[in-house]
Amino acid sequence: MYRAILIDLDDTILDFGAAEHVAISKTFREIGLTPTPQLLQRYSEINLSQWEAFERGEITRETVLTRRFELLFAELKLAQDAQQTEDIYRCYLGVGHYFVDGAVEILEYLAPKYDLYLASNGVAATQYSRLESAQIGHFFKDIFISEVTGHHKPEKEYFDYCFARMPDFSRETTLMIGDSLTSDVLGGKNAGVATCWFNPNRRPGRPDIVPDYEIHSLEELKTIL
Repeated sequence: MYRAILIDLDDTILDFGAAEHVAISKTFREIGLTPTPQLLQRYSEINLSQWEAFERGEITRETVLTRRFELLFAELKLAQDAQQTEDIYRCYLGVGHYFVDGAVEILEYLAPKYDLYLASNGVAATQYSRLESAQIGHFFKDIFISEVTGHHKPEKEYFDYCFARMPDFSRETTLMIGDSLTSDVLGGKNAGVATCWFNPNRRPGRPDIVPDYEIHSLEELKTIL
């Protein structure tokens, strides 16, 4: 049924939550802050709100990267430089990698059978560094990172960019897989391809964004495909 598969990177193949926790903890320590659970939680909340604003087209990616720290430091009444903090964090985030359970195994299973394409909204330098560390780039026919494409998920233009570079592309035989309803699933639906929501934590769905499939482990992809 499907021939081409677009796969998200963060929290679908690589465990971004684990990488983020380590990187932001090291960053806070470097600038003199103790990474308490409360501080880490508040950073995550602010960070998520800024990326959601980016997905809605309200702010740019560059604004997200510094504004999340600006807002956090404003709440803490700190005069710490947001850009400097982002630079420190970016260095730590690009070092090393953590896999989602079953990620390598599912890539090894899919790659001989399907044309795999990586579809990520991340910062290009960081994503390329993590891919090199994880040594999984060879599984993909092409890698589409939003900073390079000039558009981002869920924008239709992002998917148009991808489709134009996928040989013999057909919407009917393409599947988008990812952990984000608002980015991966909505983007895939807007682009007219089938979607699969990777939802390992069994988060509640949304009536306005309904995927064609929902899985709770990557192993379940075998039953869909």
